[in-house]
Amino acid sequence: MPTRRIVLAGTAAFAATSAFGQSADRPNPMPDELRKALERDANAPVLGNPAGNITLTEFFDYNCQFCRVMIGTVQKLISSDPDLRVVYREWPVFGEGSEFAARASLASLRQEKYWQFHAGLMGMKDRAVEASVLRVARQVGLDMARLRTDMDRAETTDHIAQSNQLAEHMGLMGTPSFIAGDEGVFGRMSLQEMQDLVARARRTMGVT
Repeated sequence: MPTRRIVLAGTAAFAATSAFGQSADRPNPMPDELRKALERDANAPVLGNPAGNITLTEFFDYNCQFCRVMIGTVQKLISSDPDLRVVYREWPVFGEGSEFAARASLASLRQEKYWQFHAGLMGMKDRAVEASVLRVARQVGLDMARLRTDMDRAETTDHIAQSNQLAEHMGLMGTPSFIAGDEGVFGRMSLQEMQDLVARARRTMGVT
């Protein structure tokens, strides 16, 4: 899967700048309303430093093989950057199993076990479907009855709807997509590439 740079193509959308993913020399600034929706949604899980000076947003799906590969890299990025704030946007694009996994994962927030559950789902060898998702939920010690109830909460539905709206608005190509500052990248990245993305975002945002 090739890595493609994506940049703000105007006031309304993110888009690939070429078939080979070459970015524009200077991304257009992101509208404040869009940045707030991306980075400050109260229904979105936040890892890393909640008060970090820069935010990286990841759109992902539990049935995306490259998202599964990237979990270790994202964890290393968080560990290497104490001022990084990471927002996770559950974006289930691979069918009913992905939707079930996303709802269960968001529901686990209310039991304060999101990271453990997220890591367990990303570490599965088989496809994320109801049976495999619930197996991981039991392994990490989630209250299953409460999980089922919380999967249908408005906050869970709203998060997924917001992910779909943001992705459509920005013209995202698929998962994983990473956005920081006024720039994004679609596809698998190395740790160094992710660090470079965050560094460029800090320069764009005037963060020292």
